[in-house]
Order: sequence, then C-alpha cells, then structure tokens
Amino acid sequence: MRLDKYLKVSRLIKRRTVANEVADAGRILLNGKVAKASASVEPGDEIEITFGNRPVKVRVLSNVEPRTKDVAREMYEILSDPA
Repeated sequence: MRLDKYLKVSRLIKRRTVANEVADAGRILLNGKVAKASASVEPGDEIEITFGNRPVKVRVLSNVEPRTKDVAREMYEILSDPA
C-alpha cells in the first residue's frame, strides 16, 4: 500500500492530499529515511511523522484496508509520542 493511502486509512492523517504535502515537505521518515508519498508500506515498517515540532513514531502492524474506522487503530502501534 502507498504511504499516503496508508496514513489516510489508518487515520494518522485525515486527508490523502495532506499526507502527500507532508511527505513532499520531507516530514515523514520510513525506516529512518525520508519517504515519498508513493513509498510502499509493509507490516513491520516504522513511520515517523513530524507534526510541527512533535514527532510521532509508529510501527505498521497491517497494511490491509479496514472496513470500518474502529479497526483503523489496529493497523499500527505507537512507539513514541511526546504528547
């Protein structure tokens, strides 16, 4: 699954266009490297997103598109969130 689509369906970012903009700005790291919106996401990958000056790090548990929004939270586990 593409990174921008993953961020949208997992509800880490609300809109796919916003996910594209964040990736284009270089504020998303996939396994420690700056990632483009078209990068492929697989289970086990680690994604770090910088929201302003607050980085959030998650591990991908599943890249299967969920049927309901309630299951979206089960697609990842939060590794670090300074909030």
